[in-house]
Amino acid sequence: MRYIRPLSIEDAVGELAKAVGPAAILAGGSDLLVRMKGGFIEPELIVDIKSIGSLADISETADGFRIGAAVPCAVLGENKAVRKAWPGVVEAANLIGSKQVQGRCTITGNLCNASPAADSVPALVAAGAKAVVVGPSGKRTIAVETVPTGPGRTSLAKGEIIEAILLDKRPEHAGDAYLRFIPRTEMDIAVVSAGVNLTLDEKGAIKTARVALGAAAPTVLLVEEAGQVLVGSKLDEGTLERLAKICSGACRPIDDKRGTIEFRRKVAGVLAQRAAAIAYKRAGGK
Repeated sequence: MRYIRPLSIEDAVGELAKAVGPAAILAGGSDLLVRMKGGFIEPELIVDIKSIGSLADISETADGFRIGAAVPCAVLGENKAVRKAWPGVVEAANLIGSKQVQGRCTITGNLCNASPAADSVPALVAAGAKAVVVGPSGKRTIAVETVPTGPGRTSLAKGEIIEAILLDKRPEHAGDAYLRFIPRTEMDIAVVSAGVNLTLDEKGAIKTARVALGAAAPTVLLVEEAGQVLVGSKLDEGTLERLAKICSGACRPIDDKRGTIEFRRKVAGVLAQRAAAIAYKRAGGK
C-alpha cells in the first residue's frame, strides 16, 4: 500500500489518474478506515487530501458558500454564517457519528461513501447543493444527487475528486430542515430520513420547495412531486396530508431488522410533514 499527501488538487488528480490498482481518497477517514479494517476494501494507493489548502476552507461569496471537501463537520457546525443560512444542512452534518468522529468526518466524504442512509445527503439534495468535481479532463459542477448511483457507488470517473460543495446564497423568507428516525437517541444509522427546503412569497405562501428522502431507496430520493404539492400553500392540513402520501408512495425501501417496508413508508411521510413544518417556521411562515 502506498500513502501520499499531495499539496495541490492537480497532484492529487494526477496520482489517482495514473493509479494501476484500487485507489482511495482520505479526507476524514471515518468511512474509509472502517471499511479497510473490515476487509471490504484494500486500496493500493491512499491519497490524503487534508494538506490541500483550498479543500480545508469555508468561504462565503456573492453567490453563497463554498465548503471545501476536507472541512470537518465540527468546523462546519461552528460556522455561524452557514448555520444561519442553512440550519438544516448543518444539523444533518452534525448528526454524523460521535463528537470524536465530528472532528474528522466531512459532508463530501459522507456523499461519496454513497450510503442511502447518509445523514447530510438528503439535506444537501433538498438544499439544491452542487459538487465541484476536478479530474483529468478539467473541472465540472454537478448536482449532489447525481453523485451516488447506488449503495457504495458514485458517478465519479477515474482520477476525479470532489473539490467542494456549493450552497446558494439564501433569499429572504427561506428555511430548511432535516429529520431522521433512529432506534436509539444518537449515534445510529437512519432508518428513514427527510430533508425539506423552501422559500415563501411576501404573503407567506410557499414559492419554491424541494423534498428529499434518505434510506428509502438505493440512493437518496429527490421527490419532485412532493415539492410541487407544497408550492402555493401555507402548509395547511390538507397539503401536509398530500405531502405525506406522496412521500410514502415514492419510497422504494427494503425489509430488514431495522425496519419493514411498511414502517419506512409510513415514517417517511411523517418526517416529511414535520421537516416541512420546521422549514416553514424558519422561513417566517405563520
